[in-house]
This record gives sequence, C-alpha cells and structure tokens, in this order.
Amino acid sequence: MSGRTRARPCPERTCVGCRQRSARDGLLRVALTGDRCVPDLRGTLPGRGAYVHPTPACLELAVRRRAFPRAFRAEGPLDTGELRRVVGQAAP
Repeated sequence: MSGRTRARPCPERTCVGCRQRSARDGLLRVALTGDRCVPDLRGTLPGRGAYVHPTPACLELAVRRRAFPRAFRAEGPLDTGELRRVVGQAAP
C-alpha cells in the first residue's frame, strides 16, 4: 500500500473566543489593519492572523476577553465594527 492514497490532513486552528480547536475552513481569519480588526475572507492579508468562529457568540466572547489585542500583540482596544457587521450578516 503506497502512501499516496492517504487523505491530506486539514490544518486546525483555535478560536480566540471559545478556545475550541476546529478545522481552518470552519473559522474566520481576522487580520489587523491599523487599529481595526478586519475579516480576511480570502486568507491573504499580511501579518498575524487570529481565528474566530463566524458566530456572534464567539465574537462577543473574544471581544469581552480582550483576545484580539492579545493575539495581535497590540496595545489598547481595537475597532471590531467591520468584523461585527460581517459576522452579523453571516448568522442565520
């Protein structure tokens, strides 16, 4: 049996809100632009990235825990308005 028949492993990331490990495809990548947290839908923005489940509950938990400034190693509060808008539209 050759090694080529095995399925490729899917990368896992940790949600900064609920701290659950999940497949990267099921999480939303967030990037830092200036002092704003912006959703990185294509996963191509430069710099550090943080991952969060695209649900309002996980996003609120991450904001309340101040997980984004910690993940980006940034000083002070960050603007999450655009991120809240995108997650709010994605919610059923």
